[in-house]
Amino acid sequence: MGLKGKYTAHIAVAASAVAISLAAWGATALTDTEAAAQAGAGSQGTGPEGRTKEPEQGPPPVSKVRMPQGIAHAAEAGGKAVNITIDDGPDPRWTPQVLEVLKEHNVKAVFCMVGPRAKEFPDLVKRVVADGHRLCDHTTSHDTTMDKKPVAYQKQQILDAKRMIEEAAGGAKVEYYRAPGGAFTPDSRRIAAEAGMRPLGWNVDTKDFEQPGTAAIVGTVKNELSNGPTILFHDGGGDRGQTVEALKQVLPWLKEQGRTFSFPVRTAP
Repeated sequence: MGLKGKYTAHIAVAASAVAISLAAWGATALTDTEAAAQAGAGSQGTGPEGRTKEPEQGPPPVSKVRMPQGIAHAAEAGGKAVNITIDDGPDPRWTPQVLEVLKEHNVKAVFCMVGPRAKEFPDLVKRVVADGHRLCDHTTSHDTTMDKKPVAYQKQQILDAKRMIEEAAGGAKVEYYRAPGGAFTPDSRRIAAEAGMRPLGWNVDTKDFEQPGTAAIVGTVKNELSNGPTILFHDGGGDRGQTVEALKQVLPWLKEQGRTFSFPVRTAP
């Protein structure tokens, strides 16, 4: 073979080697692209000048929604709706009787429970939930001087009670927090709200815990209902026979006045 022939053959072999290398590189590049696509990088593309575009950014992650810290009084349903709230239980004698009256009149209520009482009577807590009522945290000790106590004490009282009630309820959420005696503080409202509970007040205090007589309890509701829709009763803390009898009269009377029944608001207006 002459010099020219040797030179031509050498060029052919080199070209063949380059072609094989390019083919191998192309196969590898394809594999990497597919792998990237499987890893979520397939949304990338090229810009007008062949530059790789940055992947499009999705919406920012949604932060956990927290309850408002303001004390709730209004009814979710608005209008002429009222909220029945029951405090200081559960109690093995009185809570079942209150539940029976509520069921008879097809009324749902909020039960503000003391943590250790809920822990002691979990079947009653579960029954409250099964009947369609809502749960409220009423602390562990029912300390009406909580507003004068350290923040750490308030936090323990609120969060420990919430845990006890939810465990007794079998997982149902505690949706409100009511300070004993209305002893709210900015810190206690914040602690409750950050734990997903709306601070809950009242408009009508029936003072049934003082056992003033059934007629007096009923009269207080009738005289003070213009104050607002949230009415406070008790199923714990003592003899609640007067409360049970008062509910038997108050609930039908409210219906006669064109009132409906709701739950307190949880979100901001």
